[in-house]
Amino acid sequence: MATTTARSFLQVAATEEVAPPLRVVQMEGLVILKTIKHCKDHSPSLVTGQLLGLDVGSVLEVTNCFPFPMREEDEEIEADGANYQLEMMRCLREVNVDNNTVGWYQSTLLGSFQTVELIETFMNYQENIRRCVCIVYDPSRSDQGVLALKALKLSDSFMEPYRSNNFTGEKLREKNLSWVDIFEEIPIKVSNSALISAFMTELEPDTPVTQCDYDRLQLSTSSLLERNTEYLIECMDDLSLEQQKFQLHYRSLSRQQAQQQAWLQKRRTENMARKAAGEEPLPEEDPSNPIFKPLPEPSRLESFLITNQISNYCNQINGVSGQSFNRLYLMKALHED
Repeated sequence: MATTTARSFLQVAATEEVAPPLRVVQMEGLVILKTIKHCKDHSPSLVTGQLLGLDVGSVLEVTNCFPFPMREEDEEIEADGANYQLEMMRCLREVNVDNNTVGWYQSTLLGSFQTVELIETFMNYQENIRRCVCIVYDPSRSDQGVLALKALKLSDSFMEPYRSNNFTGEKLREKNLSWVDIFEEIPIKVSNSALISAFMTELEPDTPVTQCDYDRLQLSTSSLLERNTEYLIECMDDLSLEQQKFQLHYRSLSRQQAQQQAWLQKRRTENMARKAAGEEPLPEEDPSNPIFKPLPEPSRLESFLITNQISNYCNQINGVSGQSFNRLYLMKALHED
């Protein structure tokens, strides 16, 4: 019986555990409040901070966080920031607080967070952490009565071509990868203890309508729409520049193919003359010739990110416009009454 038990234990120990896919990011209410306060206090400057918690099955629990110092270009200041992070985690460990890193949070301006720097940060984190998320908070959108809080992770299908730095059209078609497959948004679930929930219930006002409800009826959204439209136009210009790179590449490729055909035709004519003269024919391909060297295809990563950002701006404009129309129709109905 003991032998059977030992064998079963060894089999279980030797079996590699397959982690379930991440389904939910469960955040403590205090973590959300600390994140919002840090981002709003330094707005419009962009800030970041560390997320701490536990990875439990398909749920990533975020139980604590702390802000990072403002980043500078000086290497000594960056080293001080790394030491600050280690010291903070050591202090939290001493007071028996969760100090397992599960990701980071950062602020953004009108949703302009989809950059190469964000992808590189994800890859650096995932070298040591199996699963991590980035919580993105947008103070400018939250001022309009919407809690602009997102939990993002890199998709598994995107990480493989990024590691190999191969974003050619052939590779993307092989992997069936498009611009929507870069990031995955994970649902956020807010969790509070029973004591906090009871305390919040006591804090609720008796009046059904508060000042915050009246603030949602403001009709002035022109500034938000204007800034979204400006950023959208800038992204369209950037996308146009990326398309010009590909057009230039394909024109160069067509020119090279024409040169190759002309050279091959000339070589075949020369070989026919040599054959008639009883001489050995020359090879039809010359690797040392520059026209036979393959032209490197531009990476499509930047165009993917710009397209993703354009989609984000369009969704924000659509959402703000829809809310504005609802308020205008409400005001029209009130005036008619």
